[in-house]
Amino acid sequence: MAIPRDFINELVARIDIVDLIDAKVPLKKAGKNHSACCPFHSEKSPSFTVSRDKQFYHCFGCGAHGNVIDFVMEYDRLDFIDAIEDLAGQLGVEVPREQGTGPKRDEGLSRDLYQLMEEASLYFQNQLRQHNDKQKVLEYLTHRGLSNEVVEHFNIGFAPDGWDGLLSRYRQNQDAQDKLLTAGMVIENDNGKRYDRFRDRLMFPIRDRRGRVIGFGGRVLGDGTPKYLNSPETPIFHKGNELYGLYELKQRHRDPKQVLIVEGYMDVVALAQFGVDYAVASLGTSTTAEQFQLLLRSAKEVICCYDGDKAGVEAAWRALETALPLLKPGNQVKFMFLPEGEDPDTMVRQVGKEVFESQVNDAQELPEFLFETLAKRYGSDKGTLAKQAITLTEKIQDTVLQSLLLESLAYKLGMNSAEELKRKLGFSSKEQVKPLQKKALKGRGTPLRLAIALLVQHPSLGEGLPEQPALKHLKMAGIELLILLLDETRVKVKHSAQLLEQFRGDKQLSTLKKLTQWDHQVADENLQQEFRKTLIWLNNQYIEQRYQELSLKQNHTKEERIQLTKLISVIKG
Repeated sequence: MAIPRDFINELVARIDIVDLIDAKVPLKKAGKNHSACCPFHSEKSPSFTVSRDKQFYHCFGCGAHGNVIDFVMEYDRLDFIDAIEDLAGQLGVEVPREQGTGPKRDEGLSRDLYQLMEEASLYFQNQLRQHNDKQKVLEYLTHRGLSNEVVEHFNIGFAPDGWDGLLSRYRQNQDAQDKLLTAGMVIENDNGKRYDRFRDRLMFPIRDRRGRVIGFGGRVLGDGTPKYLNSPETPIFHKGNELYGLYELKQRHRDPKQVLIVEGYMDVVALAQFGVDYAVASLGTSTTAEQFQLLLRSAKEVICCYDGDKAGVEAAWRALETALPLLKPGNQVKFMFLPEGEDPDTMVRQVGKEVFESQVNDAQELPEFLFETLAKRYGSDKGTLAKQAITLTEKIQDTVLQSLLLESLAYKLGMNSAEELKRKLGFSSKEQVKPLQKKALKGRGTPLRLAIALLVQHPSLGEGLPEQPALKHLKMAGIELLILLLDETRVKVKHSAQLLEQFRGDKQLSTLKKLTQWDHQVADENLQQEFRKTLIWLNNQYIEQRYQELSLKQNHTKEERIQLTKLISVIKG
């Protein structure tokens, strides 16, 4: 179910970027634009500018740029869909969905499930304070050393022992009972009997990036099994896409420097109790690509914490294989292994924050862990080791990390350089120059570049402009991008941000964003005139091109002879 493009365009058009950003980052007027110290990197003097005319922001320090959607995604660490829903919520409108090939999502059902899950969370929190059995739970929390502040920060609650503690609250509401079943909070047996899934357990609500409760983890208080019980997959909860504690982490650190990923809820909570409040848990699964993307969007450094036994090393290796294709320049993934029999919860209690964090800081770098693991697996079989290392390295997008690994591998194999390694082992780099981006930037300072830049910065220049058929036949690098922009702006486009939103996910977007900041040195009163000049120049280029094609041809058709005569008169005239 995709979001209609027209709705996204309208959203970008209706929300003023200056007002949106000013509410989060106070702006000061600076000529035509507004400025502030960049919220995305540390700086003492403002290099972050916001343009009301273009509805675009740009930081000349770190290069961050985009429209209202990009800002919400970057500032609030939301994905695209969540950012759209957040902005739509600010306008008080529903996000429509187009019928697609994927499974249909019932938005009304989702809203009801979110509401029921929030009510369930409040119910469990109240039971922790009011239930007759609360004392044993409070004693357990005291035994684990958890303060009221931490309990409240994570909204920890208590599911009483009994079959229908939660279910009984909805006895008169069959629809709500059915939705509790859908939400995984209630189980139905073969006889149609329904009962609470979570009983006599400490309850940890799992929140999505917007803070909505989507599931629960329940830890048994006694010796029962299983020790941990998690919500099943539901229409609003997909455990491979979520991380326990990420929302709570963001409440304390908007832009964390590092994130520690551990296995259990109690690990996250215990670490937070000791001041290590940048940990999240992977909900009992191997860390997925979606989870890694969440982590890398949240912080540049991710430390994967595992047991030091064989199973822990295998889990770390799977995490490495998942992370490699996702790493971008500046990202770091490290690996921390605990002594056998220890977990982060017990470890931090034994050694304290300072020692624990020193071990976090000493975590193995990715290259070290990669080569150490390969050496243990393949020993003296350097051929197999090299083949496996090459296969993994080819997946990496970060060329700096890729070069580092290749240099290290060459050294370990006794070769002189990474170049020699590539030649001998047939390394295939995945790095490719984006062709359209290269074409568009090739003509720096040319009329074509100026035409594209003017159109991107002032989309109104293309409004109502007649089609330019000659340009479609012009053989010039980057002309396709101009034609595309002319087609997009022929119908009224309000501002640059709205125009660029049409290219989200397209490989030309990076080029276009750069051109929004290019100083073309054309005065406002001359924009229309200079833009028309570039189009005239490009049309003349086609005339020259066509003249050359026909002049070099030996035998002409009647139509070509007529055309050549006209072209000669145009060129000479």
